[in-house]
Amino acid sequence: MKYFLEIITKPDNIPIVGLLFLVVFYTWFAFKKARKNDSQEIPDEAKLDDKIQVWPYLVRVEFLGTLIVFAILAVWSITIDAPLEQAADPSLTPNPSKAPWYFLGLQELLVYFDPWIAGVMLPSIIIIGLMAIPYIDVNPKGNGYYTFKDRKFAILTYYFGFLILWIALIILGTFLRGPGWNFFLPWEFWDTHKVVVLNNIDLSELIGIPTKLPDNSLNIWATLFGFTFVTGFFGILGGWHYNKFKKTELFKLMGPIRYWTTSALFLGMGFVVLKMSLRLLPPIFGAYPIKYFWVTPWFNI
Repeated sequence: MKYFLEIITKPDNIPIVGLLFLVVFYTWFAFKKARKNDSQEIPDEAKLDDKIQVWPYLVRVEFLGTLIVFAILAVWSITIDAPLEQAADPSLTPNPSKAPWYFLGLQELLVYFDPWIAGVMLPSIIIIGLMAIPYIDVNPKGNGYYTFKDRKFAILTYYFGFLILWIALIILGTFLRGPGWNFFLPWEFWDTHKVVVLNNIDLSELIGIPTKLPDNSLNIWATLFGFTFVTGFFGILGGWHYNKFKKTELFKLMGPIRYWTTSALFLGMGFVVLKMSLRLLPPIFGAYPIKYFWVTPWFNI
């Protein structure tokens, strides 16, 4: 574990450690407030009917907050050296070569998907999904106060996307990806000479359908199997949730277009996690990692 402690105490990793503490604290705080409000007939925030002027009350608090943050950053910059390295040398690249922490999630996705999917399609879906949230969410409850009972689906979807598909990927890329972008457990030493045998297999090969034929051409049966698996994932789970959800009051408020948009985005997040899990977890348990679910001449998923 001493190697892991050295990694998390590096100057450029200290802000990420602080970020994790803030995420944990505010997640706990939000659920604590939500639990208290859900146990009351009228939430605490709804009982506040007093109004204050922006000047001087709000501006004064914001100004004091700015001074506190400025003081913290000043002390931080004095006591901790900036993690500057040598001048850029094209003949000597860092190992591992990592993106800034806020892009490590996207860099980690490149391990599991084709570059155009991980670098173009998935970020585009994320941006479009965030833009669509105000038009999809028609639940009038839970606005202006902490709650979980009135907005279970929205809150769970948000935390699934934020904690699993963003924060977890940042942690993985920062603390568990070492030289050669190899995966290292916390108690393992980051050996720059480590070589990992790439024994990835496609999902079709797991059941005996080879991806390539003897002449190195694509096996159409492998492509059909991948298509069946991907469409079955979305079709079966989407149909199951639709039958369970269609009689609720919220479904009537959303309508079919909003519902199917939300369902597609949510199932897409689950599909990404499934793909990553079957690539990352099997080697830990001595099994073959899954490279692709669906292989075609144009794209691979």
